Order: sequence, then structure tokens, then C-alpha cells
Amino acid sequence: MTAPKPSPAPASAPLTDASLGELITRISDQTSRLIRDELRLAQAELTEKGKRAGLGAGLFGGAGIFAVYGLGCLIAAAILGLAGPVEDWLAAVIVGVVLLAAAGVAALIGKKNVAQASPPMPTEAVAGIKQDIDTLKPGATS
Repeated sequence: MTAPKPSPAPASAPLTDASLGELITRISDQTSRLIRDELRLAQAELTEKGKRAGLGAGLFGGAGIFAVYGLGCLIAAAILGLAGPVEDWLAAVIVGVVLLAAAGVAALIGKKNVAQASPPMPTEAVAGIKQDIDTLKPGATS
């Protein structure tokens, strides 16, 4: 990802010859340009992360479909395997209870992981803004 190119600074008199009004105007223009550039960077970063997340989610969805069909085959095989020693209906109930218990455990673990997940943030833009704020603080040296 490439950062957006900053807008060119307006051509004007050197800082030593500028009046207080001109300096304030320059600061205002540069600050607004800096904010626009940081927002463009954040937008570009979130767009890239969104594309990657969408592709990953699509691939997970496809894998999930294949897993469901495979799981269905294994469930049928488990029921047929238990149908010999016990009644057919009892074999289906046993396999169903085991599957529901596994689903409950997976749901609890998934809920815990979702709660611990951090929200998606444009980390590069946030770091840039923090650096800009530190630079603008009184007593900061460049």
C-alpha cells in the first residue's frame, strides 16, 4: 500500500519575511492538508484490509460448505456403525447428543474469542496522527 502523496505547499514569501497573518494562514492550510492526507491514508488502509477480509471470508465460506457435506457423511457412517449393536433410532439419538455437545463447546470457545478480538483500526494512520500530535506539542523538537 502506498501512502497518498501530500499536496504541494503553496508558494509564498520566505518565513522570515512573512507577517503574523501569513504565518497563521500557512499553519491553517498545512494543518487542514495534513488532516486530509491522514484521512486518505486511513481510508486506503481500511479499504485494503476490507478487501483481504472479504476474500478470506469467502474462502472460509467455501471451506465450510465442503466441511458440512463431509460431516454429513461421517454422521451417517457413525449412525450406521452404531445401528448394529443398538436400535437404529437409539444410534441416531446418541450421535445427535454428541454433536450437540460439540456444538455447545465450539460456541462457548467462539464467543470467548470474539470477545477478545480487537476492533479493526487503521494502525498506520493512527500512528501518523499520534506522531503529528507529538510534533505539535509545545517544546517538541524536530
